[in-house]
Amino acid sequence: MLLKSLSELNGTSGAERLVRDFLRQQIEPYVDSVIIDKMGNLIATKNGHRPGPKIMITAHMDEVALMIVEITSDGFLKFRPVGGIDPRILVSKPVLINETIIGVIGAKAIHLQKPAERQKALPLDQLYIDIGAKSKEEASSKVKLGDYAYFMTKCESFGEGLYKGKAFDDRVGCAILVELLKKDYDFPLVAAFTVQEEVGLRGAKVAAYHISPDFAIVLEGTVAADVSDREEEGWVTEVGKGPACSLMDRATLYTPKHIQWVTDIARQMGIPLQFRRGSSGGNDAGSIHVSKIGIPTVVLSVPCRYIHSCASVISEKDYAACLNLVDELLNDLPRKLKASPVDKEDI
Repeated sequence: MLLKSLSELNGTSGAERLVRDFLRQQIEPYVDSVIIDKMGNLIATKNGHRPGPKIMITAHMDEVALMIVEITSDGFLKFRPVGGIDPRILVSKPVLINETIIGVIGAKAIHLQKPAERQKALPLDQLYIDIGAKSKEEASSKVKLGDYAYFMTKCESFGEGLYKGKAFDDRVGCAILVELLKKDYDFPLVAAFTVQEEVGLRGAKVAAYHISPDFAIVLEGTVAADVSDREEEGWVTEVGKGPACSLMDRATLYTPKHIQWVTDIARQMGIPLQFRRGSSGGNDAGSIHVSKIGIPTVVLSVPCRYIHSCASVISEKDYAACLNLVDELLNDLPRKLKASPVDKEDI
């Protein structure tokens, strides 16, 4: 299963090579050309010889992880997050360093904590990774500063059509983009698997400037907080209710006519669609839509519970519906983009 393979690969911001190499192998039979730019983005072009507006579809390769920043005298590893990680989920989680070194995130035992310490999550400076080393010298022979530690979750199905795994943000978008590249469309299509989204949308900024598309679609995994301890208005999205179309986030205000187009196509094709409630967070659209003279951009996301953690949850139906919806949007683009590349009032 493509999503399982992608989920279990390790690749945080600035260290996406394993993911990039895997994706390149998957897409090369279906595209005309593949390049890796100086930032590390994997950019593939399909139908580049055909006339018509250039369409860019993106998904980011990087995931949240932990960077080793100190090795203590007794052989423990201090770390800091790469991307947004809630410290409350870290204690006792197994991690993998350098693809071979297994560690466990530890902290002061609860029996030794003061009453006040038990009332809140331990701060990051009180956590460490235990790799079984007995000294700084022993630990340093296996791990160096700047190495990354990754969650070790296996991607598995459970319940009724659900999947749990790590890095669904945004390996779910990468998997959908691979499936789209296996199809054929009547216009130039450029796929950008971007780097460093989790630390500032950096790869997308470079890719959008280089590609300079006429229209962009961003594929993401997004927050689903549909759990019992939250009121419905705070759910953002719901697992099992279809892909989510973004209206607004901290980096982008999406154009109403683009949202209406997505809504109309979903309704016409009977594809479930929900809207992302709330404006927190951001994605690669924040860099793409302000590139050069501006790029019309829409974002479609697969709802994901427990995002940025060791085990997230998605619905297979949401994944399939997102793939189906983007395919229908691309099939409709020749009509939607009938205006010339200079006069894009119809976009």
